[in-house]
Amino acid sequence: LVTAPFAVSAANGTFKDVCSTKAAKTTKKSELLATAKIKEAEAKKIAQDAAGGGAIVKGGIETEDGCLLYSYHVKDSKGQTEVFVDAGTGKVLGTEKEGKFRAALEKPVDKVKEVGGKTKEAVTGKPSTNQAVTK
Repeated sequence: LVTAPFAVSAANGTFKDVCSTKAAKTTKKSELLATAKIKEAEAKKIAQDAAGGGAIVKGGIETEDGCLLYSYHVKDSKGQTEVFVDAGTGKVLGTEKEGKFRAALEKPVDKVKEVGGKTKEAVTGKPSTNQAVTK
């Protein structure tokens, strides 16, 4: 019950009232990572702990509603939990449970994003900032 209000906040994009660090949507990923006080490895651990364990299947640093945060999808046997971690403090800003059905619906969208990111890398010769691009 404690996370229920946060899930609603996350879904409605109201992180601006609870985050510690602001960022613009157009900021490059490298700049977002340089600004974050919490590093990726620590944010991943926080997300896994908040979700009760499991494997991270996607995610990374992003700007949501003007806030700098990490968003990770942590998968377990029941589906996925998306965890939002403040990039400035490491505080969990919210979680959203995603059942197997919703996770399956997101797969085609993720694939399109991955192909787009890889195409951009091939054209520009620069690493993509797209979270969906797998290395």
